[in-house]
Amino acid sequence: MGGHLNINHLMFLGQGALWTIGLSVIALIGGGIVGFVIALARISPLRSVRLASAVYVQLIQGTPLLVILFLGYFGLAAIGLKVSPLTAASASLTLYVAAYLGEIWRGCIQSVPKPQWEAAEGLALTRTQRMIKVILPQAIRIATPPTVGFMVQIIKNTSLASVVGFVELMRSGQIVNNSLFEPFAIYAIIAVTYFAMCYPLSLFSQRLERRMGRGRSNLAPA
Repeated sequence: MGGHLNINHLMFLGQGALWTIGLSVIALIGGGIVGFVIALARISPLRSVRLASAVYVQLIQGTPLLVILFLGYFGLAAIGLKVSPLTAASASLTLYVAAYLGEIWRGCIQSVPKPQWEAAEGLALTRTQRMIKVILPQAIRIATPPTVGFMVQIIKNTSLASVVGFVELMRSGQIVNNSLFEPFAIYAIIAVTYFAMCYPLSLFSQRLERRMGRGRSNLAPA
């Protein structure tokens, strides 16, 4: 891919951008599933479950994603478990995203007004019924804006997957730059591409926050 920047290089960068989106979706879905379990575990009536989930959250949040990626790829290889860059990146990002979404969603669940919890208990509903029928529907509405906002962080953090050889947008840019030696043009294109992926999500998150704020003010007593 030598010579000057051309359509072939741009197509290669486009493929990297698609892999960035794909890895972000994998991390969001996988991390969302695990994060939901973590959120419920953090408010479990069992102290041992709360403690175990809290340790997981603190451990992951206190460890740089770069270290998690290294452990997931090079660490496993060192003990004889070889995984592909995609598998290592997906698993590492899933664990990372789960810790943060779990805490975000825990806070949203606990932010449901206390009278709602008390009313659900007054209806003699089981804990599971209270969560499904009363608490979670309200918590989902509260959690949507910060979740959408966190998706921006997921997209940007996928750039770290390049350290394990996964060819996403950043890694594809490095490959093209090593061929052309035009870092300003190439990384400017990468920056614009990341901006194009992240900015709409930021706007959408802000719009959801404003809408939720108006909804709360409308429900407030006169």
